[in-house]
Amino acid sequence: MSDFVNNEDMKHGTVKIANEVVAIIAGLAATEIDGVAGMSGGITGDITEMLGMRNLSKGVKVEVGEKEAAIEIFLTMKYGSKIHETAEAVQKNVKKTIETMTGLNVVEVNVNVQGVIIPEESEVDNKLKVH
Repeated sequence: MSDFVNNEDMKHGTVKIANEVVAIIAGLAATEIDGVAGMSGGITGDITEMLGMRNLSKGVKVEVGEKEAAIEIFLTMKYGSKIHETAEAVQKNVKKTIETMTGLNVVEVNVNVQGVIIPEESEVDNKLKVH
């Protein structure tokens, strides 16, 4: 697979978008959705690594053809979020954002939920208190 996508001849030259750029766009689009705690590096030896904002592309696998892309995202959810609804919102936002920004047709967005982030006890206790 090439390191660059969308290598289409244009009237004034060519446009090349690196796979890493598509992966970063996907990671940013995923984390925009309420209920997503962050990106995950995937499971390596049963250990899930949480990644910061600088490593958004590390929780994303991109397969790109000349005009199409398939995306696989690994993320963690916030406790209390509806996982299926949140994952569907991630799929829609990633697809729309990549298609809008790159012109590629996104044929699939696979979401892999690697974990759930549980808030600290004090946050849980505060939510349970009646005001």
